[in-house]
Amino acid sequence: MVQNDDVKILKVTLIIFAVISFFNGFGLLFVPGILLKLIGGNPVEFGWLRWSGGVIIALGIGALMVYNKLEKQGIFVTTMALSTLFGGLGSLYSWIMQEFSAATWFIALITCLLLVLSCLIWWGRGQAKDIL
Repeated sequence: MVQNDDVKILKVTLIIFAVISFFNGFGLLFVPGILLKLIGGNPVEFGWLRWSGGVIIALGIGALMVYNKLEKQGIFVTTMALSTLFGGLGSLYSWIMQEFSAATWFIALITCLLLVLSCLIWWGRGQAKDIL
């Protein structure tokens, strides 16, 4: 049996990932206009945002499912780690190249949040590797 300390970091990170996924996914899927107004982004057709909101919500649900049963879930955990890493790197690139029309605070927040979350998931994955 795996020690509880080995999975503690991963379990906490899974909850953080799920909360962030639900918040972002809900905004993109159900109220993209309000979200764009809040961050000051250029108008875009909402259909381009809604599908990604659904995908993000699904990842959040998956994170909660994995939280409840971590055994042999390494592929999903790796997918979450890669999605946050690539998302963070993509946001960083957009920020550096100034191709983001919304408020700077938003791109900075998203970039830092995704990169820190990626590090936490990779760390938790390493700690729990015996059961994943």
